[in-house]
Amino acid sequence: MKKFPGGIHPKYNKELTAEKPIIDMPLAKKVRLLLSQHLGPPCNPLVAPGDKVTIGQKIADTDAFVAAPIIASVSGEVTAVDALGIDIACDSSNSEFKGQKQDYSSPEQLRQLIRDAGIVGMGGATFPTQVKLTPPEGKSINTLIVNGAECEPFLTTDHRLMLEQGEDLIQGVLLLMEACGAKDAIIGIEANKPDAIAHLTDIVQAHSTISVASVPVRYPQGGERQLIKTLTGKEVPVGGLPLDLGFVVSNVATAVAVHQAVNLGRPLIDRVVTVSGAVAQPNNVRVRLGTPIAELIDFCGGLDPDAIKVINGGPMMGKTVADLDSPITKGTSGILAFTEREVREYEERTCISCASCVDSCPQKLLPNYLARYSKKGKLDLAEQYHLFNCIECGCCSYVCPSRIPIVKYIQTAKNRIQRRRRK
Repeated sequence: MKKFPGGIHPKYNKELTAEKPIIDMPLAKKVRLLLSQHLGPPCNPLVAPGDKVTIGQKIADTDAFVAAPIIASVSGEVTAVDALGIDIACDSSNSEFKGQKQDYSSPEQLRQLIRDAGIVGMGGATFPTQVKLTPPEGKSINTLIVNGAECEPFLTTDHRLMLEQGEDLIQGVLLLMEACGAKDAIIGIEANKPDAIAHLTDIVQAHSTISVASVPVRYPQGGERQLIKTLTGKEVPVGGLPLDLGFVVSNVATAVAVHQAVNLGRPLIDRVVTVSGAVAQPNNVRVRLGTPIAELIDFCGGLDPDAIKVINGGPMMGKTVADLDSPITKGTSGILAFTEREVREYEERTCISCASCVDSCPQKLLPNYLARYSKKGKLDLAEQYHLFNCIECGCCSYVCPSRIPIVKYIQTAKNRIQRRRRK
């Protein structure tokens, strides 16, 4: 084991749901499937209002290489189609999925099956899985690294999947290895999940090419570059990709989804979400994609009276939910509610040049300069300081004694540069 640079030790707060088995949520009366649920250009609708759709039907797609289609998570009638998504009134009597094993004869066909199932990275990045598994000409993948670290506070979906669907996970790992040509696989799990480590270690005894490794508890251990450094001692070069070192990294939930798509013929129509924080009944819930967040929260007993903020994702990298009617997407790993005491805002003060943000940065960047250049509009200088190498993990903002929202400034600079490039 090697130690990646930087990192922090926030309070993990996983005890609320770590022992809670996954439960299934009843179908919502209506789902809204967004056209952009992956990293890449949005899909184009293939249906119109009034159309009848069946569960598992492809309802949106694009010719772009870096993309994944949108699959109907329920059967029913399309009630609206707009620039952002597709609304379907659910026919609950016909929304139980029945599939069958999918046949393939080559890695290319296997990757196509994964694409057709609409699978993306389910750890939050939502990068289309079939793209990650396709090595460019002249490069090869030697090792698949399976990310079971789940380092974000509160979230326990991966933990429960490893415990409850361990066999499915290993079958998915074997398929991922076949799809990308990897000769072996390592499943990295943070040491605070000893039951998952023991369970998967027992299962992989029958598979000599797969191993399980306990990794130190340190945020953001689940970042792919950080996990590669920990497990192999190798560092992904600046501006490079794990592929440059012969690695590909996949989340454990993604591996389970691949198993379901290929061995069961079940596309990505649902996912497990941790609902925690200021809610009546914190739980790990399997929910259909497109379900309104408000209905998921109600299923877990509703918000506590003093809850004032809801986050989609984890507390370090998640995004504030502006409208509780917005839907669950492929990248939703958690829905967390917080009270005023937990999300209180502080007045931003002057940087005291203490370098705490530099010490905590797992990417070896200078977050203080990136924030300063973003604030002053010096975007070219921010790029020179490797702005786009920032993974927005939030370590710098977490440790800043001056309460400077460093990540917010970095995100603003990235957005401004990307808009400028599009123009």
